[in-house]
This record gives sequence, C-alpha cells and structure tokens, in this order.
Amino acid sequence: MGLFNNLFYKPLSAQLTITSSNGFHLRPVAQFSSLAKSFSCQVTATFDGKTVDTKSVNTLLSLSLEKGDTFTLITQGKKAEEALKELHLLFETLMHDDKEIQKIEKTDYHYEGSVIEGEIISKGIAMAPTFTYRAEEKQHKSEMGFKDALSKSIKELETLYSDNKEDENAGIYLAQKELLSSLGVNCQTLAELETQVEEESKKILGTQFDSKRSDYLDILQRVKKHLGLEIKVIFPDTPFILLCTDLLPSEIEHLHQTKVAGVILKETSINSHTAILLRAAGICSLIADTERIIENETAILDTHAGVLVQSPTADDLQKATERLKKDDAQKSLNASKRFKPASTQKGKQINVFANVADIHSAKIAKEEGAEGIGLLRSEFLFKSVKPSLEEQQKAYKEIFDTFDDITVRTLDVGGDKALPYIQIPQESNPFLGIRGVRLFHTHPELLEEQLYAMFLAAGNKPIKIMFPMVSSVEEFIQTKSFAQKVAQKYQLDISNLLFGIMIEVPSVLFLLESFNDVVDFYSIGTNDLTQYLFAIERTHPSLKTNELSPAVFSAIESILQKTTKPVSICGELAANKAAIAKLLHLGIETLSVSPKSIAQTKETIRYA
Repeated sequence: MGLFNNLFYKPLSAQLTITSSNGFHLRPVAQFSSLAKSFSCQVTATFDGKTVDTKSVNTLLSLSLEKGDTFTLITQGKKAEEALKELHLLFETLMHDDKEIQKIEKTDYHYEGSVIEGEIISKGIAMAPTFTYRAEEKQHKSEMGFKDALSKSIKELETLYSDNKEDENAGIYLAQKELLSSLGVNCQTLAELETQVEEESKKILGTQFDSKRSDYLDILQRVKKHLGLEIKVIFPDTPFILLCTDLLPSEIEHLHQTKVAGVILKETSINSHTAILLRAAGICSLIADTERIIENETAILDTHAGVLVQSPTADDLQKATERLKKDDAQKSLNASKRFKPASTQKGKQINVFANVADIHSAKIAKEEGAEGIGLLRSEFLFKSVKPSLEEQQKAYKEIFDTFDDITVRTLDVGGDKALPYIQIPQESNPFLGIRGVRLFHTHPELLEEQLYAMFLAAGNKPIKIMFPMVSSVEEFIQTKSFAQKVAQKYQLDISNLLFGIMIEVPSVLFLLESFNDVVDFYSIGTNDLTQYLFAIERTHPSLKTNELSPAVFSAIESILQKTTKPVSICGELAANKAAIAKLLHLGIETLSVSPKSIAQTKETIRYA
C-alpha cells in the first residue's frame, strides 16, 4: 500500500558523486541505508542503468560505486523532499569523513636470510616461530531457532556499536548489523542465509570491495554460533607469528588474548575491516603469500620494511632485536614524555594543543599529554538532533572543565560539513556559499543559542571563542557585536572571554594589519586555506592540493610577519612530521593536533 501511495507523489532527485578514494564501501553505505530506512517514502539509487533500493545495504553495495562515479538518488512519496535533503547532507559528510588509508612506505632492509616481500598493514617487528591458523568446527545441540539466532546476532551487533560509539572503528559493527538485517530479512532458514551470503559475496569478488567478503562470513558465523556451532582454534602458549588466508573482523578481539607477535594474511587489503582492526590493536601485520612460508620455524617479521625473513642468520636476528628495542624505546619515550613540555633543540618551548570534537576526545587529549584545546569543533557535538540550550551548556561545561586553555569554534557548517537539522539552500558551489560565520546572518537564532550556552558554561573562565570563515574586518566586528548583544540580552558579563578568527580565507592575508586592531588571537586553518589558495575543492574526486607546497609556507610566513596577536595552527599540517621543523622556523609557537598525534608531535619538536 505504501509503494502505491508513493506513486501519487512527484519523484525528486539529486546527483551524488563518490569523492572518497575508498569508494562507497560498507561502513558509509550502512549509515546511508540506516537513514534511508527511517523515511516512509521510496528511496532508490540509479547507476549505469541499474536501479536499487537504498534501504538495503546489499543492493546499494551491488552498484560497486568507486571514486569518481556519480549516481542518481531518487526519493518519492511522503516527506520525499526531507529525505532527499537529509540523505544528501549525510552523503557529503560521509565522503568528507571517509579518509583514504595511505599505503605505508617501506624502509630499506639488509637481511641475509630468505626474504618474502609483502604489503604493510601495520608497522612493527616480531621474532617468533610461524604458526598456521587451523580451525575446528564442532556442532552442539541448540534449542534456538534460526529466526531467534538471527535476531540475537543483530541485537549483539547493535549493542557492540552502541557500547563503542566513541571508538573510531565502531562503524564496523553498525555496518555488519545493517548487512545482516538486509541479508536475513527474507530468509527463513540457515541454508537460505548461507545461499544469500554466497551470492552476495560473489557480486563483490574482484571489485574494489573484495576485502569486505570477510564481513559476510563474519555475520554468518555469528548466527551459526547461536545455533550451536563452535569454532575452535588452539593457539600456542608461547609467542608466534600467525599465518592465515584471512581473518574475520571478530577474530581480532580473540587474538588479544593470545601471545600473537605478528600476523601475515594472504587474502585481504589494507582497507579491509580486518586490517583496520589489526592496526588499531597495534599488531604488526603483513599481506603476503603464506603458502611460501615454512611453518613452525623461527622467522623475522619486519613490517617497517614489509618483509618476512625465513632462516634468519645470527646477524639478522641481532638487527631485528636492535630495531625492536628501538621501537619499544621510542614508544616508551613518547609515552613517558607526553606530559612534559616540548622544547626545540635551541630550548624554545612549543605549545601542543588538541583538536577535539566532544568530551570523549577531550579526555583522550588530556591522557595523551595535550596542554590545552586549540580547536573545539562545536558542530560535531550534536550530529543528529538539535540540542536544547541545557544540553549544549552541559556539554560545553564538561569540556571546558578539562583544561585551562580552550578555544571553541562556533558552528562551522556548510561546504563538506552538514547537520540534518540546519537547513541550508542547495548551492552549486557550497564551499563558496553559506558556511562558517555566514550562518550568523542565515541562522541567527541558532547561533544566539549556541553563544548563550557557551557563555553560561564558561562562567568566569577565560575561554577563547573563534569565528570560522571570516573574510573581512567588518564581518568580524559585526559578529563580535552580535555576541556582545547576546550577552547584554541575558545580562551576562563576558569580559573574561577572548574573540578571534580562523585564518582560512585568502582575503584575510591582505587585511591583517587592520585585523590586529580588533581580534584577540588567530588560528590558521591550513586545510581550508590550502583549498582556497589553490582553488581546488578538498573533496574533489581527482584534483589534489599539496599542503607542503612553498605557497602554503609563504602564506604562513606572511601571516606571522604581519600579525601582532597570538597565532596557532590547527589544520592537519600541524601534525605533519615533514612540516613541523619548517613551521617552527617560521615562528609558530602553538600547534593543535589530533589527540593521538600529541606524543609524536612533541617528540618531533624536540628534534627540531
């Protein structure tokens, strides 16, 4: 009946282009399908003459959308316009957030033993006997029926996702949950589910998403477990290097409980969910031909060089031991010194702050040794639902209490960042449209409430409030005046607060002498500044900018020469090991980086 009713409505459509180098793969597809299912209208995607239902993860994946592909999203029915807009916004966010997994560069090696080369998953050194993965299946009697086992498996994945939402890899559980829900919806027996898994796995065989076949096997095994199937693997009780064709994502957690020293997989890719979890676990891993490796022989797994050394000589073992000690010492040094100030070789102390998005990342930053928050991305605090004033105040207060020095950026929505509850007219070039500080004109009530919540949360603390995408002195003066009027309206004293701008629009570079008279501080947003300097959209499917270009450093040098107020850098360039020494030479004294980059950034500074 719903589909019939939808026919009375005019179909709406939008063209969406895949800009992520990873393609439209399982995790973003799962989030997209999950949102599509929340609308009663019909939602389809058309690509290369094929139309599929976007509410099914499997059918959407079957389009095999890769970088550069453009598909048509069509909504028809009640709330079709709302569905199209929210799905479009989510898609742009997914593309922006889906970072490319870079191929790890190999170091040179000089080993005398027999060497097998491979592709690096995770860096490290392991010296141990090789051990081939062998699993035994044992079927126990189960009182549970197939439908209950399916339902319980879906619930498990939903719980795993909910309990680990703050983990950057939690999306794997959501992806598997949506995948299993989609596959199992029309299955009445385990045999039918097995057939579905086999058919869907074949569809992605040989495509960019080939490595996701392990997720199909993983969800099938989860259902089988509830039907009494026990998969038993007996690992050695001494250190070992595991050889396996592939591992299921769920098996990585089990490896934590063993004495695994390293892993070599024959059939996976560096962006598979298994590989992602191996990196997160810090297990040195390699993709190589395991059939050429001799079992139960001591070998060296050097994933800095991307090699396995069989029959290593005494000299090889000595080299590997020294490298292992060096790695361990560096990790320990970084960890032990993460709370100490970072000073250059000449004794100049550099501030290392953190870029955070919520209380969880703020706490991680504290534990990792951050000295303050250089950028609180306020738009990431409430991604799905518009928060109340009380919810905003509470969230800001929790974060403000973590450090003494905090810079919070007002809503920076637009371009490649979207929030479903903020309506921005569709623009042909959103990066040059309504975004950042321009929201003060288009959504004043929203920004008034945000500022009011910040003021209440700050109390007497000297919080820095930063406006993004400022392009002129007049724009800053008007925006600061807006903030002051908000304080007057609610009879609040904000004399303790500082107001500054992100330097990311090139026009600001020519107005700094005038900005010096009105702002309290600056923060260079190198991501957007680089984008606008080269006139290349940072999410463009084929064009790329070079953040290490002399033009970028020349712009930074010009900023530092002209400004008379404190300047920091909060873009990705701040954590780039190849850029830090040059930034410090130019005169930068404050770097703001991701929490996990703090210890490494401090150590890089100490050698600059």
